[in-house]
Amino acid sequence: MKIASVLTDIKYGETTPAVSVLVNTTTIKEVRIVFKEGQEMKEHKAPCPIVVSVVEGSIDFGVGKEHFILEKGMLIALEANILHSLKALQNSILRLSLSKADNIDRAKEVVNK
Repeated sequence: MKIASVLTDIKYGETTPAVSVLVNTTTIKEVRIVFKEGQEMKEHKAPCPIVVSVVEGSIDFGVGKEHFILEKGMLIALEANILHSLKALQNSILRLSLSKADNIDRAKEVVNK
């Protein structure tokens, strides 16, 4: 058993969003991504389906040429290999649910592009 909090020990990255693994089970990974206003993740795709939940703040979530403003409490689910991008409209905390088959290092690489 593992207990974690999305809202404790928040640390913002100076120039890029901060990524941390909260829970890593036999089937899924729960990841926290913390954005300062204006920070972004450039267009990328995940090899497996994902779910992104906005815990705090507001995100401009791009899917192809469409953009969705996701605010606190909202979530979006994407199938595998869908190009998407994120930009924080204000300081934000996201929860990213990944398949166990996905690699957290991939998410960290996207942040550092």
